[in-house]
Amino acid sequence: VNLLTLLREYSTSGRLDNITQVMSLHTQYLESFLRSQFYMLAACVPLLGWRWFGMKEKLFLEPGSQSHPIHIHSHTLSVLVSRAHIFTLSILFSFQKLVKTGENNWSLPELVHAVVLLAHYHALASFVFGSGINPERDPDTSNGFRLIAVNKFCVCDLANDNIENASLTSSNFGIADSLSELEALMERMKRLQEEKEEEEASQEEMATRFEKEKKESLLVVTGDTPSPYISFDDEMVSTSDVSRYIEDPGFGYKDFARRGEEHLPTFRAQDYTWENHGFSLVNRLYSDIGHLLDEKFRMVYNLTYNTMATHEDVDTTMLRRALFNYVHCMFGIRYDDYDYGEVNQLLERSLKVYIKTVTCYPERTTKRMYDSYWRQFKHSEKVHVNLLLMEARMQAELLYALRAITRHLT
Repeated sequence: VNLLTLLREYSTSGRLDNITQVMSLHTQYLESFLRSQFYMLAACVPLLGWRWFGMKEKLFLEPGSQSHPIHIHSHTLSVLVSRAHIFTLSILFSFQKLVKTGENNWSLPELVHAVVLLAHYHALASFVFGSGINPERDPDTSNGFRLIAVNKFCVCDLANDNIENASLTSSNFGIADSLSELEALMERMKRLQEEKEEEEASQEEMATRFEKEKKESLLVVTGDTPSPYISFDDEMVSTSDVSRYIEDPGFGYKDFARRGEEHLPTFRAQDYTWENHGFSLVNRLYSDIGHLLDEKFRMVYNLTYNTMATHEDVDTTMLRRALFNYVHCMFGIRYDDYDYGEVNQLLERSLKVYIKTVTCYPERTTKRMYDSYWRQFKHSEKVHVNLLLMEARMQAELLYALRAITRHLT
């Protein structure tokens, strides 16, 4: 299925939805994303009958809507899935009961399909809020590409990726300050690369650095707790629209360990990797989705234009890996071959706050947080950051879920 075909499927009103418009800054990734999402929603899937209808009700439809699930309302969906972790947990903790023999019990393929859907939309909520994507509106123009209908964080022309950052245009000092931040970041990248070539850290040292970063991630303070209403420009959208799906309105994200605990749990990625374990399990029980997800993970992880703001011919591998691995670190996932000292060197405090908020409390993300880090970077580069955070978030959730299912099978 090519990109044009997918876009036709996703555009029934003669325009692209706001999520697609923002993702179109990275067309290679967009094609991979749409292909996998299209397969989850429209292809022949394991989750059939009343269970599929129930999942559609929980994930895709506005209350009272008769729309096909593929035509989702991005804002209501985002509000819902940012609070839908309780449904995921109920599946994971009750899956043995769900799949036991009986007339109304779930098959393992149905369970895996449900887990993939939930992980996908939990992660998508991070991208929607992290990129400031507005709810869909009736377009004032035929193509609907007016900025106000797309994105509330960036005063820019999406097609040309021009950006006006208020924190920079307010004074010459702001511009000079942000330029020095950029140069300092590039200098740290260069120094870390040189140190790595000279002498790699020992396994013991890398383990110590991971534990330090993991504990510090618990102390990162995110944005303020949101009110019952979430502001999108001049719109106020009540979360009561999704209240019928929520058993506990106060339920939300909790860190994987309590602050002050001496021995924090660690998920060793080498013991259960996506490449060697998760991929084969999900592909066996939910045909072909493993290939589509793997393509999407690899695409975002390796995506680069070899630029940083105004600089060209830059190897950004180290920076991309730090972003991806920091998200996994927040969820207690450790890679034995990665030096987490790089995370501490490359990701400034304001960026860590942004990452934790977008990943764990997406509805608390603000424009101020978006503007506060990497102020010289283009909007497309910050969207690229959000794509990395989204896919790292999804893979982390899948690793925990699929490992639990694997343990049930063995």
